[in-house]
Amino acid sequence: MATRNTYEDWIPEEYSGPVITRVNQQSAVERLARRIPMATDTKHVPRSAGVGVNFVAKGNPYTEDASVNDDVLLTALKFGRVIRIADEDLKDTTQVANIIATKQNDWATSYAKFIDNATLATSAAGNGTTVPFTSLYYSLTQNDTDTSYTANANLTQTGSGGVTYDNLSATLADYEAGDFFDDGNTIVIASPVFKAAFRGIKDDEGRPIFVTGLAGTPDTLFNYPVAWSNGCRLSATATDTPTGSPVLFVGNREYLFLGIRSGPESMTAGADTGAAFLTDEALLKMRARRGFAVAHEKAWACLEDNS
Repeated sequence: MATRNTYEDWIPEEYSGPVITRVNQQSAVERLARRIPMATDTKHVPRSAGVGVNFVAKGNPYTEDASVNDDVLLTALKFGRVIRIADEDLKDTTQVANIIATKQNDWATSYAKFIDNATLATSAAGNGTTVPFTSLYYSLTQNDTDTSYTANANLTQTGSGGVTYDNLSATLADYEAGDFFDDGNTIVIASPVFKAAFRGIKDDEGRPIFVTGLAGTPDTLFNYPVAWSNGCRLSATATDTPTGSPVLFVGNREYLFLGIRSGPESMTAGADTGAAFLTDEALLKMRARRGFAVAHEKAWACLEDNS
């Protein structure tokens, strides 16, 4: 049985203004990750292990580099939703509310949180359905023989004491001490829950350490730009309403791959043709196809507030 959205409550006799919509929350991953165009649903992205260097004495042979080079696989998955709208509602609201634009905006807001949660903060192994990708958080909790990464090496948990200056510093140090540190490409992606933590960290005299106008907080952390994302809370499955532990990531944006296959885009099937002809119901469809992969675990570090 098809389920139609109803909009009768949007059509009161005294209604005279535009529909107040939620703020379109931008996705940190969509905005900041390295975007990889995809022409099909899979793409192998070459991953270089680098090249070493050593001293060569006069007359001695050069050491041949033995770095192992491989690739990262991106698989595009589809995210979307369809809305059924009575043609009468579309026509009756033309002067007071743009239903199409409003629902597009609503979907974009939810998609931004969903894609960030799916790529950054799901706590289970990717299965291509309820857990679309192997998230950044999950990657940091697993061994990877290909990259010689040890599970949890770059994961810091606050414990019952909550977020402190020391565990923030330790998280950044995990990343900064590695070979993938690049000051110009370093970003922080965090749940807005950390804003209160930043404001609450004080020195021995009770004065806030991160002072707006001096350290730039809450939009920078130790001079690194912070992108806030409501998707940065742990969840066993991908969702646009995660409620688990807040997480903060710091790392090199070049090592976070977002495959771009199509969208976000929307299409409308009118009520006068096709399957909707007999019911006078239009269909609004919104979708995006994305792939995701962590290029190298050592390029990132995470702070989990599990207090």
